[in-house]
Amino acid sequence: MNPQSIFCPNLDCPARGQVGKGNIGVHSRKEQRYGCEVCGETFAARKGTIFYRLQTDPTTVILVLTLLAYGCPVQAIVAAFGFDERTVKNWWQRAGRHCQKVHERVVGHSQLDLGQVQADEIKAKIQGGAIWMAMAIMVSTRLWLGGEISRHRDKALIEALVGRVRAMALCRPLLVAVDGLPSYVGAFYRAFRSKLPRHGQGGRAKLRPWSELHLVQVVKQRSAGTLTIQRRIVQGCAHQIASLIQASQGAGGINTAFIERLNATFRQRLNVLARRTRTLARQPDTLQAGMYVVGCVYNFCTYHHSLRVAFALSLRSQRWLQRTPAIAAGLTDHRWTLAELFSFKVPPPRWSPPKRRGRPSKETLRLIELWSS
Repeated sequence: MNPQSIFCPNLDCPARGQVGKGNIGVHSRKEQRYGCEVCGETFAARKGTIFYRLQTDPTTVILVLTLLAYGCPVQAIVAAFGFDERTVKNWWQRAGRHCQKVHERVVGHSQLDLGQVQADEIKAKIQGGAIWMAMAIMVSTRLWLGGEISRHRDKALIEALVGRVRAMALCRPLLVAVDGLPSYVGAFYRAFRSKLPRHGQGGRAKLRPWSELHLVQVVKQRSAGTLTIQRRIVQGCAHQIASLIQASQGAGGINTAFIERLNATFRQRLNVLARRTRTLARQPDTLQAGMYVVGCVYNFCTYHHSLRVAFALSLRSQRWLQRTPAIAAGLTDHRWTLAELFSFKVPPPRWSPPKRRGRPSKETLRLIELWSS
């Protein structure tokens, strides 16, 4: 037990979420509990992980979740391990909520020079209809940027996905490749705008679209057994688009091949996304949990063959350095195991002093100096 790597999870504690401040001590080694000297609360070492208050051995839980994350049916796990089907689904839901927090913390709060982004939607079957999953990928690092789920393939779904991309994008030249869905054009145009200075004038600031945003579409149409592909430049210049393609993917032209390859990975690992299947997604929450588990395993735990880097040992020999999408994007320095992923503790937001009228007390000033500076 290492108290220096643990933070206080109590939301009422001024020291919450801060590591290495000396406020955490070992309360009980036998019961695996820590204590916070600021708020006086104790908490379990598994607090903040998917193993918190689980009676099953974590090694077994990780083994079951690994099989699920790589496409093993729930019925096969029930037959092999003897667990109840509801127990397995409960672990899957826990893992999905945990991976969503990890993704929002590590990927969602990062600022990246995206270069080229590709987006697409997947249709999944549910009881009584269908559900849509929209996702985006950073081409240069193959990083899964996130996804949104909705019962309708409409503007709200696309705007939610574009909002995720906008939150991560630095103000750099950006190429966006999408399919022929008209909602993408307006959503990217509205999201990628910056405020103009008012220079003392009253009223609301005007919004100016990004001049470095380039938007292309790949429209596929099938007629009489013949597939035709039309590539459109909706916004931007052809020379800059070719430069961004060369920098992000190397040789090639306008395409959506990378997001389609990612879609194939999700279809392989989530059986409800397969094109021809009898498996149905009974609830959207189950599909969302699977999306985040598979996405985080893909980002942090899976080596990508096209991301490997060669380094020379001598004039005639070389070695390959394998990388995950998260390593290529600079979000981590090593490949995570699934135990690391499911044990990663997302710190709560830092404490901020309460807003009150008048001069703050000496105790409040002391807390601000210790935990809010």
